[in-house]
Amino acid sequence: MKTLDVITIGRSSVDLYGAQVGGRLEDMGSFQKYIGGSPTNMAAGTARLGLRSALITRVGDEHMGRFIREELAREGVDVRGVKTDPERLTALVLLGIRDETQFPLIFYRENCADMALCEDDIDEGFIAASRAVVATGTHLSHPQTEAAVLKALHLARRHGAQTALDIDYRPNLWGLAGHGAGESRFIESAAVTARLQATLPLFDLIVGTEEEFHIAGGSTDTIAALRAVRAVSTATLVCKRGPMGAVAFTGAIPDRLDEGQSGPGFPIEVFNVLGAGDGFMSGLLKGWLDGEPWPVALTYANACGAFAVSRHGCTPAYPSWEELRFFLARGVVTPALRKDAALEQIHWATNRHDDWSSLRVFAFDHRAQLEAMEGATPEKIGAFKELCLTAALQVAGGKPGHGILCDSRLGRRALYRAAGTGLWIGRPVEWPGSRPLTVEPEIGADFGGLSEWPLGHVVKALCFCHPDDDAQMRAAQEDTVLRLFQAARRNRLEFLLEIIPSKVGPVDDDTSARLIERFYDLGVFPDWWKLEPFASDAAWDRACAAIRRRDPHLRGIVVLGLDASEGALAASLALAARHDLVKGFAIGRTIFGDAARGWLAGTLSDAEAVAEMAGRYTRLCRIWDEARAGAGGKA
Repeated sequence: MKTLDVITIGRSSVDLYGAQVGGRLEDMGSFQKYIGGSPTNMAAGTARLGLRSALITRVGDEHMGRFIREELAREGVDVRGVKTDPERLTALVLLGIRDETQFPLIFYRENCADMALCEDDIDEGFIAASRAVVATGTHLSHPQTEAAVLKALHLARRHGAQTALDIDYRPNLWGLAGHGAGESRFIESAAVTARLQATLPLFDLIVGTEEEFHIAGGSTDTIAALRAVRAVSTATLVCKRGPMGAVAFTGAIPDRLDEGQSGPGFPIEVFNVLGAGDGFMSGLLKGWLDGEPWPVALTYANACGAFAVSRHGCTPAYPSWEELRFFLARGVVTPALRKDAALEQIHWATNRHDDWSSLRVFAFDHRAQLEAMEGATPEKIGAFKELCLTAALQVAGGKPGHGILCDSRLGRRALYRAAGTGLWIGRPVEWPGSRPLTVEPEIGADFGGLSEWPLGHVVKALCFCHPDDDAQMRAAQEDTVLRLFQAARRNRLEFLLEIIPSKVGPVDDDTSARLIERFYDLGVFPDWWKLEPFASDAAWDRACAAIRRRDPHLRGIVVLGLDASEGALAASLALAARHDLVKGFAIGRTIFGDAARGWLAGTLSDAEAVAEMAGRYTRLCRIWDEARAGAGGKA
């Protein structure tokens, strides 16, 4: 039994992409951080398409190496083959988008971790578990890494796996060009040609651009080069031709490239070619390993390449399987795919990380309520919020499905301490009690403060709104919510929208559903909704139906508490748990209210306050879990 579909071998780096487009790399003011390196990109790209993918490489024993390992795991890639090198640093690449044809990049790979890959890193059992092994050209450039790749290829063939090569020719990684020539894609070299041709017989599939086949075949005439490769290999040869798509040759090489098998190309705007080949290879591997005809596999490949060309970054640009199917069924609406709102929503929603199918949130993001308590000072409130975090971590006990809501104005120390604990973390942006909605000063009038947030934090906005608000109030609030949503997406942050209509007007079974529809009409697609507990099943039915009609990929709904008693909350959570879209709760004062009053007044010790809150949080978690287990579950 094969437990993996594909293992890729070779480069693994951190890509630092210039955030400014249209300028020189010298002039970049900030960078976006992604995983990079062709095999790493392909491992993530194929995982997004539903393949069981793994990577063999080395990373450094430092922050960037841990980032690669963690990010791959979040993408669903098996990281057992990712070795930690105790001596070398993880490779880095700096990249930029200068214009439609220039994409400068600098490889920081001097004695880097992945080039220390050796034969001992290749485990026979791991290779035997995969249906395919994919190598890339760079790791054939050095005797030690070449030996590791050759061992993996021979083991793959011994255990009945297919093998593939992405030629991935970078002249300066073969020592043929200087550090400033990272953008160079072709320099003739008889030595490189000989090195490649020695390994070509080991592959069932060989993929490259025309220039890459020129180096593999030893000729700048593409047909002659392909025939030279065919002379030493029976592999299917796939030649990438940029905007003209790609062609596959399973037998003799004809006189014209157009005589090969092909799939349709896609008329899209070229924004960023970096990583396009890895996206192409991901789609091709999906079709190949699924046994699709070459025209279908090439269609997948061309589409995945089109996504990569149209977006910022390499791996972040690659589609999910659902996104790819949507695109192929609907076609190109705008050549600039990153400006296609429907496509981008699917891309965002189907490539989110982590499983939050159950979420029990201890909400202590309250500010005004705590400030009004006897004995409260900003310093004491901050210290109390650290006790709240201690209680949350105690209850979570390292188990999934727990989270916190905490502000950074009064709860900064608790918020920082929560990083890396495994908790879901949400942060409020609204000024407490504001109507129309305004934001905390630290967020800024342009919402630029969100650029300082860690990527794992969720932007939470509480809006006291009602369908019957007057036009001026509605316009002011909707403008703020829309701009917050857009700013969250721009900064790669999830967005939670909390609406509480009951505080500003009468409510019935349709009130929240009407508000939900209105925000979707505006183009606001929250990752999460936070809704007040409804009194009837009909209200839940209508709210959930409104969401499902507009966003089938919602993370979920969490129910707020409104300082209700545990008994009242038990009844409301039992009702909410009947609906599958509701993933849990986000409750605060019911948990911390009494402890806060006692601790701020000096009548409770730290340990007593933590014990009080942990007990209440535990009981609410149990109430929710029992309600969910006993619910029938409604769509």
